[in-house]
Amino acid sequence: MTTKPMRGTWCEFQHHNRAEGVHWNPACARFTAAHWEAKLAEMAALGLEYLVLMAVALDYKAFYPTRLLPPWELATPDPLEALLAAADAQHLRVFIGDGFWGAWDSPAILADPEARRRRLAALEELAARYSHHPSFFGWYWPNEAEIRGHFQPQFIQYVRECNQEARRLLPHAPTLIAPYGTNMVQADDQFVRQLEELDVDIVAYQDEVGVRKSAVPQTAAYFETLRRAHDRVPRSALWADVEIFAFAGEVYRSPLVPAAFNRVQAQLEAVSPFVDTVLVYQYQGMMNKPGSAAFCGHEDSVRLYTDYANWCAATGACGASAG
Repeated sequence: MTTKPMRGTWCEFQHHNRAEGVHWNPACARFTAAHWEAKLAEMAALGLEYLVLMAVALDYKAFYPTRLLPPWELATPDPLEALLAAADAQHLRVFIGDGFWGAWDSPAILADPEARRRRLAALEELAARYSHHPSFFGWYWPNEAEIRGHFQPQFIQYVRECNQEARRLLPHAPTLIAPYGTNMVQADDQFVRQLEELDVDIVAYQDEVGVRKSAVPQTAAYFETLRRAHDRVPRSALWADVEIFAFAGEVYRSPLVPAAFNRVQAQLEAVSPFVDTVLVYQYQGMMNKPGSAAFCGHEDSVRLYTDYANWCAATGACGASAG
């Protein structure tokens, strides 16, 4: 089985967990439109095709001009416009994350009526303001919920409501979720029925190696089980969300740093036989081309970029020139 390369990555204007994002949040706050152009050109040259924007709002401030919340004070007044314009130039396809319209780390965010109001109103704003961009490809629902054997009913309701409004506004834009709890999935008849009920176009399950919930030798079995379930629901594509980071210290309470390439390569090899497409979390902060004009991240990000680019060149798997 040929190892599938990275075909897409999450991206963000500011990382929601400040302890994790210390190596790239300050740089990204200073990004101009020219920086976004340079960074996305790097990604495209490495064979990436998809960007999953984590969120259009965070900490009760927005990353685009909106009546719903005050703006973030960043170097680019409308970073979403800058991102999409840069993606247009590189022929990338962007899933726009409709969050976080409440407290991102609150278990109650799905039930928060004000967050729900903003979330649905934002869909209409985003479609009206940005759908002229060829790169505006689809939607991502970022309020992920843990799969504890099965999806939680409240999460299913949230996804279905977002799907319904999104398809009313942009009928042909696919929808994406990236749940965690992959190591606990019970891919039985109930799980298959829930996949049908979710009615989402793409499910990119987190491999959870970076957050130390799974070891690489375990993930192939998890995704093989998921493949059997998704084969019964052709409507819903099976993708992977491969975590290319490690923690410098305690999980969730310390900076994210790039993983060693031998680990990342093993992660890609593990999921490749079972998934349609591999996304990673995330290029931004974890990978930088040597001499990047838009450097953001840990110094070891150059090594991960170089090792992956060399692998691409040696295997021809990435279909791009990363030199």
